[in-house]
Amino acid sequence: MTLPSSAKTLIIGGGIIGCSTAYHLAQMGEEVLLLEKAALTSGSTWHAAGLVGQLRSSANITQLLGYSIDLYNRLEAETGLATGWKMNGGLRLACNQERWTEVKRQATTAHSFGLDMQLLTAQEAQDLWPLMDISDIVGAAFLPTDGQASPSDITQALAKGARAKGAVLKENTPVTEILTERGKLVGVRTVQGDIACEKLVLCCGQWTRDLAKTIGVTVPLVSVEHQYMLTEAFGVPSDLPTLRDPDRLTYYKEEVGGLVMGGYEPNGIPWAKNGIPDPFDFQLLD
Repeated sequence: MTLPSSAKTLIIGGGIIGCSTAYHLAQMGEEVLLLEKAALTSGSTWHAAGLVGQLRSSANITQLLGYSIDLYNRLEAETGLATGWKMNGGLRLACNQERWTEVKRQATTAHSFGLDMQLLTAQEAQDLWPLMDISDIVGAAFLPTDGQASPSDITQALAKGARAKGAVLKENTPVTEILTERGKLVGVRTVQGDIACEKLVLCCGQWTRDLAKTIGVTVPLVSVEHQYMLTEAFGVPSDLPTLRDPDRLTYYKEEVGGLVMGGYEPNGIPWAKNGIPDPFDFQLLD
């Protein structure tokens, strides 16, 4: 398929955010073209954790995450592609009194949003998550409608749903420059030629900063190195809830009979400050 010469709405980036944007705009009847520099999911989507937790401090974000779960519940039937979505619940720990006060307030907020967040004792939390040591746990909260999914699979399902509504998704089409005339957007430049557009949506993750710089826009975004661990299978049940320990900034989830553990280091190391290597597709750091 040849590259269109124009598009009403053009999206750059074929990860889960870009494909979701294409899916929803196409559902609304918009004319959509999505360009991905390599293959769909090849940036950070393919190795994203996939934890789906609904409760946030903002009512709007909480409602948006609730919508996401409604979407994941129906997307496989709609598109015929598996999403890896399972509603196995989410468990949040409190390992000191201050965190326990926060968790109890979160439960009150959750109930105001119509979410059934349950407050648990340490023993009740261990009953749900038998693998953990509960010696320092003050309490926990459990949200049965949380869960986990496969971001790559969801992306492919969203892409199929977008195409079914007329969206055009082109892989292996890097955008090298955003084109403007007298300060107004007119299109983008790709390795295969220029494309005119009325609206442009940047969904290119860590590549957004360099692309926006081509029109003098500063995006305050820098990648940070993270660590995660994946165990071999050792009989972890597939319905084990996702687990968050905010005091240690870590999460845990079941993965093919083993565990994935990750989090946010307090001394995060900035990566690729002087530019992202090219190519950097389906890659991890050492």
